[in-house]
Amino acid sequence: MFVEKWEKENRNFRRQDIRKTTYSTTIIGNEKLFQIQTYGAEGSTTSAKQTIQFDRHRAAELVAILNQEFNL
Repeated sequence: MFVEKWEKENRNFRRQDIRKTTYSTTIIGNEKLFQIQTYGAEGSTTSAKQTIQFDRHRAAELVAILNQEFNL
């Protein structure tokens, strides 16, 4: 999944289980992409993987959001 835009949603949620998470980068054409992968829970019978990708522009937006939300 490639991030189209970041949109804040106001909702309650619970803390999720800890999962193995990796990241990678690649260059396609002249554009660098960043990808985060999360994997199924330890002991799970499935090896479900979720992937999120974003480019430099969306990464800069995410950094600004994190700075704002966590007062970094």
